[in-house]
Amino acid sequence: MKILLVYPDYEETFWSFKKVLKILGKKAAYPPLGLLTVGAMLPDSWEKKLVDMNTDILKDEHIKWADYIFISAMIVQKESTRRVINKIKKFKKPIVGGGPLFTTGWEEFTDVDHIFLGEVENTFSEFVRDLGKGTLRKIYSGDEFPNIEKTAIPDWNSINTKNYNSLCVQLSRGCPFNCEFCDVVQLNGRIPRLKSKEQLIDELEALYKRGWRAGVFFVDDNFIGNKAMLRKEYLPMIIEWQKSKKYPFSFNTQVSINLADEKELMELMVQAGFTAVFIGIETPDAGGLEECGKLQNKNRNLIESVKIIQNAGMEVQGGFIVGFDSDKVSIFQRQIEFIQKSGIVTAMVGLLTALPKTRLYQRLKETKRLVTRTSGNNTKTAGLNFTPKMDKNVLINGHKKVLSSIYNPKAYYERIKTFLKEYRPAKRKTTKLRIYHLRALFGSIWWLGIKQKGRAYYWKLILWSLFRRPAMFPYAIGFSLTGIHFRAIS
Repeated sequence: MKILLVYPDYEETFWSFKKVLKILGKKAAYPPLGLLTVGAMLPDSWEKKLVDMNTDILKDEHIKWADYIFISAMIVQKESTRRVINKIKKFKKPIVGGGPLFTTGWEEFTDVDHIFLGEVENTFSEFVRDLGKGTLRKIYSGDEFPNIEKTAIPDWNSINTKNYNSLCVQLSRGCPFNCEFCDVVQLNGRIPRLKSKEQLIDELEALYKRGWRAGVFFVDDNFIGNKAMLRKEYLPMIIEWQKSKKYPFSFNTQVSINLADEKELMELMVQAGFTAVFIGIETPDAGGLEECGKLQNKNRNLIESVKIIQNAGMEVQGGFIVGFDSDKVSIFQRQIEFIQKSGIVTAMVGLLTALPKTRLYQRLKETKRLVTRTSGNNTKTAGLNFTPKMDKNVLINGHKKVLSSIYNPKAYYERIKTFLKEYRPAKRKTTKLRIYHLRALFGSIWWLGIKQKGRAYYWKLILWSLFRRPAMFPYAIGFSLTGIHFRAIS
């Protein structure tokens, strides 16, 4: 059996960084971890090829070669997934779809031959068995969330890891919170399920043996969903492994804001090599937090919480939303002021989006305010898929105002400086100088110090860093570079 695994390409999104990656000599931010894991689950006797369309071209000969073509995708890849399906259909090859896009929106892909809903650990063996018998079903769906301690180690030999800026691992699935707009609960449940300690180390070893010596993203829905287990078992084990290998990886992940309440946990994460965390802050308005069920963000000084995490040694990347029913016109300026004061350099500000199967989607559908299904790219103003309480044009123009304000050169470089004054990274032996470090340095000088507008602000930051915070110089260069991308999408 010959299996072609295809990962559709992304359009330009907040996390794509295509132009910046090109400067660094990379092709994509992250590899398709889910598809690599499924590839590792295929029987050893089957042949397989993986085409990540973010790094390679899907050729006709790839499709002709395959007996079955597996496609995995997220909702932001919906349009490119449709194009891939239409291309494959011309060759009359059977398609197997899986991943979040198909799980929450399979009704839009009735021409796909076989679809996996949800996680595949409990249903993939059924598919293989049915394929052998010639009795494949249209839909494969498990009755419960699987035990992920038996999840296969991703097949890293299927890709060229040098194409990527960061590789990925996963420790847990699920999040204890149930925010109205989020589809994590529908996809992975509210009770975090963890892999075994031995399994996690095996996955880190697989990356290490592959020669990787850079960033690793823990793709967990909420890395601190089970704080007790992290404190007692997993983080001490990661620390020991990192020390034994002389810290080959730096980690980043997604957490909730209550991490700021956990001093010991933050210390352990920094010791383990975590340098950045993404947090859904959403809004400084208590009414908006109440509306969307973001109760963990209420009754706290959010800026103070952010600075506590920064002081502990981790950058805070933030998610923000405008368009809640409770939002007033003043929310746009409040968001701008919050982001600037917090020193959150990487601030993803999106329009509220009703993702399929979420509580928000159901509420808007019942009140007949749903307009269309979303592409999932909520940082694009064209992505508004419901009738807001605020005047639509006011909302869209306010969203544009936030983006243009926080990513104009003056405000952006000021925010970098604000962050670097708070940031207290762990002191470790300097990472070995690599080619992409030099590309970043000279690329930033060329694009930001010479070609683009805002050169004065760039040089002001660089000189401040060199003379006042020399240890922060690499961060000043890195953040300056990512500003190229942020200004392009805003």
